[in-house]
Amino acid sequence: MTPVKVSIAASVASVILLLIVFELIRSRRLRERYALLWLLTGVVLLVLSAWRGGLNTIAHWVGVETYPPAILFAVASLFILVVLLHYSTVISKLSDQNSLLAQRLALLEEKLESGG
Repeated sequence: MTPVKVSIAASVASVILLLIVFELIRSRRLRERYALLWLLTGVVLLVLSAWRGGLNTIAHWVGVETYPPAILFAVASLFILVVLLHYSTVISKLSDQNSLLAQRLALLEEKLESGG
């Protein structure tokens, strides 16, 4: 069974994560479309933290018999990997767009210098 202290600590950490994400959205430092993954992560972790029976059931399904809260760490790691993969694709796309923009700017500068 998941210890109560672990459930409380994980629930508090999940709520703090959600509050930080909401504050970043409110202050316009994080766009809504990027925040969705973080919000989903916080909600899933909060549900798993607060619902001790569910966490124990999922741990049993996966085969974790000794320490069910290890599933929280595994789920958090999985979500972090998904977020990192998502951001990697966004950064790759922005890098390609940046290169194209730099090439177009160089062509425009060359056109201006040549007079026409």
